[in-house]
Amino acid sequence: MVNGYPLLTILVFLPLAGALFLIPVWKRPEWLRRLALGAGVVELALAGWLTVRWQAFQQAPGAPAGFLLWEDLPWIEGFGIRYTVGMDGISLLMVILTAFITVIALAVSWRGIRERVALHYLLILVMESGIMGVFLSLDLILFYLFWEVMLVPMFLLIGIWGHGRRIYSAVKFFLYTMFGSLLMLLAIIGVYLVHGSETGSYTFALPALVNTRIAPDLAGWLFAAFLLAFAIKVPLFPLHTWLPDAHTDAPTAGSVLLAGLLLKTGAYGIIRFGYPLFPQAAASFAPLLTVLAVVGIIYGSWVAYAQTDMKRLVAYSSVGHMGFVALGIAAWTPVSLSGSVLQMVNHGVTTGALFALVGMLDERAETREIAAFGGLWGKIPLFSAFFLLFSMASAGLPGLNNFAGEFIILAGSFRVSPLAVVLAFIGIILPLVYTVRLVQQLLFVTERQPLALADISLREGGVLAVLALAAIYLGVHPAPVLDLLKVPVGLLTGTP
Repeated sequence: MVNGYPLLTILVFLPLAGALFLIPVWKRPEWLRRLALGAGVVELALAGWLTVRWQAFQQAPGAPAGFLLWEDLPWIEGFGIRYTVGMDGISLLMVILTAFITVIALAVSWRGIRERVALHYLLILVMESGIMGVFLSLDLILFYLFWEVMLVPMFLLIGIWGHGRRIYSAVKFFLYTMFGSLLMLLAIIGVYLVHGSETGSYTFALPALVNTRIAPDLAGWLFAAFLLAFAIKVPLFPLHTWLPDAHTDAPTAGSVLLAGLLLKTGAYGIIRFGYPLFPQAAASFAPLLTVLAVVGIIYGSWVAYAQTDMKRLVAYSSVGHMGFVALGIAAWTPVSLSGSVLQMVNHGVTTGALFALVGMLDERAETREIAAFGGLWGKIPLFSAFFLLFSMASAGLPGLNNFAGEFIILAGSFRVSPLAVVLAFIGIILPLVYTVRLVQQLLFVTERQPLALADISLREGGVLAVLALAAIYLGVHPAPVLDLLKVPVGLLTGTP
């Protein structure tokens, strides 16, 4: 609470309230768009205010160390379930990213969605509430509830407004994530029962459960269930196969939200729940996680090079970029973990921007095939300039955001896994190869077929300009973000 106001609860449920306000204007698309965007902007403003005021907050009474905002209320007392939400520096960054990317998704849907407009915007806002809940929950049942809430809107976004094999991709996404979710639920119940039998207190509260003594063999199985659920969402190789299909067939807003936010919930789950609940089991699984991360980095980049569909190329590039996040988590050092959280933010900005750009081009040309384009630099220069900027950011150009995150991850992981870092360096070279090839074929080679393309509009330019400023700022001056991470990362790694 801050001055008696439940700010975290407001953050979680404000988008849901905004979704309900869409119902009275269900058949008026222009009003729907304005109201939905207004709700997103208010949420972003609140997240921004918390960021500005963060250093003025003190440790919340009764909260775990590092949590400056904390709300704890009874809910289903008979089963030890409470409504417990809290915010530390890691949660704060994820909240800012969620609010920011949601506004971008709402803005890029402005003209692209013409059917079932109200339902489309309602689902985006409901998804934002679910994702906010995931990043703020400190009760495992509450976390699981929000985890499920955020999945259903994405399933519907792909299935209703998607392209190509949208039903196949939506069902594949749902089955993969639901399988992992059910295993995680079983593991949550397992931890609950072990803690209750050991202490006589049955609770799902994370601060209490992290001190549970679990037999090593059982801890290994429970951690494996958590890791599988989160690895599907990251996604780690070889559990990634749902991602290219979902991205390829999703609408533009769906791809922006999927890459910018949903993938981050998997990495966040490993950081917030997996490692703290099962530290010994996590240490024994670290070599496997490292191997899968390195394979994903190289494989994702290699397969991205072979793609002819721009959206599919960006999707496979996400597998490689999120591999770096997993590598930093596996090393579990203060530097590598800080780099992983920073890279989660960076990837959300850069890949979200690339999916938005591909969507804009698809709206104009009605194709995403690389071979259909050429000479865009002379035809639509503003679009081309933004595309070049974000492509170079994705490739890890120094001075832009991805470089900062990947460099910190590699530096922090080197002492723990030097061979893995050397192999992962290939994952820095390969994106440069396929990115330069993509930029050349789209922007600079001779036009392959005549396409009547309009340059970006004022609305599109505003969206891309904000993303560009974020990419440049995070690349040139990531220190404020890293400062937010010092305390929570130190507490997680045992090096305060």
